[in-house]
Amino acid sequence: MKPSIVAALAGSLLSSSAAMASPPATTPDQQALDIAKRAISYRSVRGPGNQTPQLAAYLRSVLIDGGFAAADVTVTPVDDTAYLVARFRGTDPAAKPLLMSGHIDVVEAKPADWTRDPFTAVVENGYLFGRGATDMKLDAAIAIATLVDLKRQGFKPRRDIVLELSGDEETVMKTSALIAEQFKNAEMVLNIDGGGGRLGEDGKPQFFTWQGAEKTYADFRLTVTNPGGHSSAPRPLNAINQLSAALVRIGDYHFAAQTNDLTRAYFRSAAKFKTGPIAQAMARFADSPTDEQAIATLRADPATVGQIGTTCVATMVSGGHAENALPQRATANINCRIFPGVAPKAVMETLRTAAADPAVGFTDVTEGSVANDASPMRPDFVNAVERAMGKAYPGVPVFPSMAAGASDSMWFRYHHVPSYGASPVFMKESDDFSHGLNERTPIAAIAPSVVYYRSLLTDLAQ
Repeated sequence: MKPSIVAALAGSLLSSSAAMASPPATTPDQQALDIAKRAISYRSVRGPGNQTPQLAAYLRSVLIDGGFAAADVTVTPVDDTAYLVARFRGTDPAAKPLLMSGHIDVVEAKPADWTRDPFTAVVENGYLFGRGATDMKLDAAIAIATLVDLKRQGFKPRRDIVLELSGDEETVMKTSALIAEQFKNAEMVLNIDGGGGRLGEDGKPQFFTWQGAEKTYADFRLTVTNPGGHSSAPRPLNAINQLSAALVRIGDYHFAAQTNDLTRAYFRSAAKFKTGPIAQAMARFADSPTDEQAIATLRADPATVGQIGTTCVATMVSGGHAENALPQRATANINCRIFPGVAPKAVMETLRTAAADPAVGFTDVTEGSVANDASPMRPDFVNAVERAMGKAYPGVPVFPSMAAGASDSMWFRYHHVPSYGASPVFMKESDDFSHGLNERTPIAAIAPSVVYYRSLLTDLAQ
């Protein structure tokens, strides 16, 4: 579609969505739930029928109805998606803005596989069900309701508060990169798509973690070529066999264990909430990152292996061109999650050495990812989070963590802007169905999340 047509479509969506905007709710937590339910109804999935632009237009109308100037809330079309930027004006134009970062696209959900229609919000047994209930339309709705509430209360921040919601975080992150480039002068980013609290299976709050780092995503293609020939005349060198042997050697290789201030603090604190060998290993590793027994225990657990260093796994393989011919080519994809501060090129060279076969070619085929280091443990952020959590969940332990996956924080850290996963939503481990079937989040998490965001924003925007 031509850019002019896209712009015209976006404009019509904005005007039509404004007419459909819901009236203000009596409380911010009720408004957050109403916004989330409406947001879930939009199929904001990349590809044909992507309704992310319509969802962005609806959220824009909510913000304008809540007191934001129309000129301060923009929806920008990009390919088949769009991103939203809303600016809560501060009193000091020279101060760097405080960003709230999230996304409004979701991963695909097939209605036939779900117990309930994934794009019809359902409140049942104390939970909000629907695609995006956890990742992350509810978080976006809570942030919007809190900002609207602060507007109504007459709050005047010193620095601008900018809410930005990308439109393709779950896929190519094109809008994520554009937003980060636009706001590379930001003071700090509060990524509401990371961090969070843990409820015990009894429903009681256990602890809260904020994320100060994430691993770098990388894909490397391995290729072996061969002249091939008739399968009745096998030769000593076979492209599939060579590649398979290299993959086994790579699979047997372990990158050196690593730590940083964030992961050491995480292991020391998280060990208190574990039992048995894993708890002992976490505590020992925090104090002695070369403890081989602790490393072996943590490496054997899928929940902790990603926290102790770089990991690389084979995810795709292809080879040959006919059932009765020797393969002329065999390829594989190795997906790596690289510890902060390690260069992807160095990881590829390590894999080349582990493959131990010069016939295996390596190519970096990574898309939509850039290397990034950990954010500093800034006292102003840490103190503000602890104060906010003390108001929302008094007495709950607060400590840092590192994300093994990728988020929009990557793009801000690439521009050396400190970014922190800071979502206040508490969930049971057994209730986490992000990207999966029957995604749900307890609605009891909404009200304390508003309390948390109100405290965090009023602290950090001054």
